[in-house]
Amino acid sequence: MTGPSDRRPVVVGVGPDPGLRMALAWAADEAARRGLPLRVVHAEGVPTRGYRGRVVPPSWEEWNEALHKAGEQVIEEAAGFVTDRQPKLVVDALLSEGDPVWVLREQSREAAAVVLGSRHLSRAQEVFGSTSVALPVVARAHCPVVVVPEPEHVTQEPAYFVVGVDGSERSAAAVDLAFEEAALRGAELRALYVWEPGHVRIFDEYGDQQECRRVLSETVAGRQARYPEVELRHELVVGHPVEVLTQASAHALGLVVGTRGRGGFAGMLLGSVSQGVLHHAHCPVIAVPPPRP
Repeated sequence: MTGPSDRRPVVVGVGPDPGLRMALAWAADEAARRGLPLRVVHAEGVPTRGYRGRVVPPSWEEWNEALHKAGEQVIEEAAGFVTDRQPKLVVDALLSEGDPVWVLREQSREAAAVVLGSRHLSRAQEVFGSTSVALPVVARAHCPVVVVPEPEHVTQEPAYFVVGVDGSERSAAAVDLAFEEAALRGAELRALYVWEPGHVRIFDEYGDQQECRRVLSETVAGRQARYPEVELRHELVVGHPVEVLTQASAHALGLVVGTRGRGGFAGMLLGSVSQGVLHHAHCPVIAVPPPRP
């Protein structure tokens, strides 16, 4: 994300259900914490989608007008919620036509972060189906994407963040953001390198694990010096990445992962690890893309 000197907004995607407000609350608090503006975005979708059989659809103009009116109400209610929660926050709203994935991806080009709710991830068939918004946005975004679950999860004291480390450049970007988030909230940070044994046992597992520990220590060393106020715990954990990260983040403020890592996070964006973490994590998941050139 960015600091107060960079005025790129935090973008939050909102849907028509007024009961789903966790992502909106998270985004409003994050923007206020960083001194950034908040942009509330609602994508209307495509007017001709949804009619089948012998039902005669209304004209494009009639349906488009109905969608626009409904979208205006969604935006108005969301902006009101944000103003009540963070009265000093600078808020603007965008009502856009088109597919939500495309709209949010385009918004991510100039955003500090994109924040989404996880109601589409509540069922496995939706995670892998075309109705999921979060996965394709994570895959194509140009900035960090935060997926916030409903309902609110229970955190633990002292508060902490979890970050997955694997030694890749994208993993390093995730560690940077994890330290930043922990420092902003006065929280601790758990940095985990998940070592997953292969199907064929190697002769020197101890040596392999020692190399993983070295990579983990080197990855966090410089960042810890920049954020001395953050209490850091880093450890090598043997197991499956999805299971380990899910368990570690059960009561965390957030789980930070780099996209398309290697090693323990092989296939991390559209592979089983990313899908598993987004589906099973009980806390907000922050997916961090590689640094911009």
